[in-house]
Amino acid sequence: MSEEKIIKVSNGYLMLFVLILFIVGLIVGLLNKSVLFMILSVVLAAITIRGFFLVNPNTSKVLLLFGKYIGTVKENGFYWANPLYNKRGISLRASNFDSERVKVNDKLGNPIMISTIAVWKVKDTFKAAFDVDNYENFVRVQSDAAVRKLASLYPYDNFQDEGKAEEITLRASMNEVSEALEKELSERLEMAGIEVLEARIGYLAYAQEIANAMLKRQQATAIIAARHKIVQGAVGMVEMALEELNKNNIVELDEERKAAMVSNLMVVLCSDKDVAPIVNTGTLNH
Repeated sequence: MSEEKIIKVSNGYLMLFVLILFIVGLIVGLLNKSVLFMILSVVLAAITIRGFFLVNPNTSKVLLLFGKYIGTVKENGFYWANPLYNKRGISLRASNFDSERVKVNDKLGNPIMISTIAVWKVKDTFKAAFDVDNYENFVRVQSDAAVRKLASLYPYDNFQDEGKAEEITLRASMNEVSEALEKELSERLEMAGIEVLEARIGYLAYAQEIANAMLKRQQATAIIAARHKIVQGAVGMVEMALEELNKNNIVELDEERKAAMVSNLMVVLCSDKDVAPIVNTGTLNH
């Protein structure tokens, strides 16, 4: 037997009625002072009691007979089975697992702190009971291994040029990373009969020793990107202004005055502080 087997067992209420008959027999033996009848009733009642067990909702019982797998009872209720069966309970409820924060290196070699949150449940009771030593501990260990592998496959963030902006990163591509983590974890836990319902990164940050340096790098990248947009917009506005002046014949400017105008407009548009203009009330030459 190498796979789960769902079995049906006797109704517990029917055997409870049989147990009551044995107890009645014991009472009759006491009244009649029949030692043999009393002993027989006590032995049968004791054997019968050992066969009762409960299966609560979203739980199961794995039945063993002298080390041999008999089957699994998943339907909830009150049952009776062979008193010699060893009955091992396994929960079928969904469980949350929040791993500890571990320090690993991302794809670029930067040390980061990362943890994972997984939602899982037992799908195959035979694998969970017999293919691994402790399936709950197996989930913890494999989750840690999966998140370490995942972190090594992707960079924490993308500091490259815009041409590589679509690269998957741990910080920006949460959906893609979560899908990759769920797939990796599912493959690792398949041998334990565990179904992964959801897996995602619970915590993500640079390690303390490089956190300040990386924060400055992010700020510098953001400033450069913002300046790039400002310059692009300013050049467009200057070009539009020159075209409108030329189109409407408002004023004719030679190359020297165009250069001066462009310089002044660029200073006004690109400056990060308010500009105080100097009004010329004379001629263009003064």
